[in-house]
Amino acid sequence: MAKTDRAALEAIIAADVRAMTAESDQIGRHFAGRHDVAANDFRALLYVMVAETSGSPLTAGELRTKMGMSGAAITYLVERMIASGHFRRESDPSDRRKVMLRVADDGIAVARGFFTPLAEHNRRAMAALPTDDLAAAHRTFTAIIDAMRAFRCELDEQ
Repeated sequence: MAKTDRAALEAIIAADVRAMTAESDQIGRHFAGRHDVAANDFRALLYVMVAETSGSPLTAGELRTKMGMSGAAITYLVERMIASGHFRRESDPSDRRKVMLRVADDGIAVARGFFTPLAEHNRRAMAALPTDDLAAAHRTFTAIIDAMRAFRCELDEQ
């Protein structure tokens, strides 16, 4: 592949990621509207779900940092999410003084009910793609996520 072809392909992938982010934002807006949660509540739910899925659950302080909110605001948000059945608190098994935020069973059920049709759309969209292409896409997404994380860390340090 020529160098210009590669640069064009990288630009197309970057545009695809932006489009996917925009679509995800719109889907999140629909979820928030249908389940009577604020946009920040949905963002918090997403952060907690992503962290939990990766095996690194968040504390309220870590969620506060990710969301750029004050301590009082994150406390109010977390309490509201617990009261609504979306979050639960759990002691960290390695340090009982630390309290982790987890997605509550009700929150999982609500998310599963809303996002299962999206998973089905994704499955159908990828059904004809060869496994090697899916593996390459996963490697590409992993590289992009790592690059975005590195850039965010640089921004955090400024």
